Amino acid sequence: MKLNKLNLLILLLVLALPFVTACSSNSEPAPAEEPAPVEEPAEEPAEEPEAVDDYEELMNTELILATTTSTENSGLLDFILPTFNEMFGIETKVVAVGTGAALQMGVDGEADVLLAHAKTQEEELVTNGDTLERFDVMYNDFIIVGPPSDPAGLLDNAPADVNAGYALIAENQAPFVSRGDNSGTHIKELSLWESSGVGTPSGDWYIEAGQGMGDVILMANEMEAYTMADRATYLSMKDDIDLEILLEGDETLFNQYGVMAVNPEKGDHINYPAAERFVDWILAPETQELISEFGVEEYGEPLFFPNAK
Repeated sequence: MKLNKLNLLILLLVLALPFVTACSSNSEPAPAEEPAPVEEPAEEPAEEPEAVDDYEELMNTELILATTTSTENSGLLDFILPTFNEMFGIETKVVAVGTGAALQMGVDGEADVLLAHAKTQEEELVTNGDTLERFDVMYNDFIIVGPPSDPAGLLDNAPADVNAGYALIAENQAPFVSRGDNSGTHIKELSLWESSGVGTPSGDWYIEAGQGMGDVILMANEMEAYTMADRATYLSMKDDIDLEILLEGDETLFNQYGVMAVNPEKGDHINYPAAERFVDWILAPETQELISEFGVEEYGEPLFFPNAK
């Protein structure tokens, strides 16, 4: 069969088409390989927020600190609390009472955090679930102070033996002013009367004041009587009184302070976030250093010795 020119041209185009298509395909760059899918990292558990993340929610809240009178009378709280309040924007309300009353405020849910110095009683609150974990904060010591005349002869006969000193006071029926307020100091004093063999003191010579440490020191000074005081409060007042240290250094006069946050399960009114921050703050190295500086410039010695672990 003869092909005319038109049919021949069509035939040639049909035969050439696969070749042109193949060349065109070969000339195109190979498609880029798709990147391997990136595995998304597994979600990590959320970390506890650092203190700075909670500052805003603590701003302008109130923290109720129940504490012994010695921390206030000595001036320690005035020295360290402004730093805490400014750092967190918290208003700290200090209720300075005897340790027994301070601990009872924790039991009753009337405070957010406790700073006291009756370790056995404090640990009972932890055991009973009234407060959370207890931490050592600082220590100083108790001293027996009295009039320069020293009518019971402590300085000559028992300068460092508290049991002998208490026995001499009772034997001579020398005036002694007791806190009489179930404070840490009062609890300690009663235990020393027992260990000295006196038992429960009684008589006109033994005066139960029912007052805080500062007021008791002033009363003893006015009555020319003996009393047991924490060293910090005495040193902060010594320039205004005549009482002198007549017995010190007995190891049983060690005075440990502890801090505890009140259990937030006592009610929604407990400001636990602020209490938690206070505990962390007072145990922090910076605050411990601040505590160690208190009193050095004015009295030539620290009034408290930090010992947080």
